[in-house]
Amino acid sequence: MIPTLIDVRTAFTGHAGAAVKPSVSLLPPSSLQISGDSAALLCLLSSYSPQGATVSWTLDGSEVTEGVQTSAESERDGRYSRSSVLSLSKARWEGADRFVCRVRHDGADHEASFLKSSQC
Repeated sequence: MIPTLIDVRTAFTGHAGAAVKPSVSLLPPSSLQISGDSAALLCLLSSYSPQGATVSWTLDGSEVTEGVQTSAESERDGRYSRSSVLSLSKARWEGADRFVCRVRHDGADHEASFLKSSQC
């Protein structure tokens, strides 16, 4: 059987419509968590399409891979979301000033950053 034009289009359509960039939010650790032995930052990606967003982290401009846990992508109504957590020791948290969650999606980079304020 020879596939019809409709069958071929359906098989090769990656996603319907234009790409939708992710909304990227970065949540710093709570003051209670910082007073303990570790700190975790949470990066949330939401409402993007198509799937395939990747997450990376930098501290003061240097890429970090240790302590990173990124969830699988979840889908709802054709839009995707995922989260990534960067867990740091108290010493590493105290030794850094700028934390960046960088998202690569559909050929473009998006980022959210957190800059610690100086304490007097």
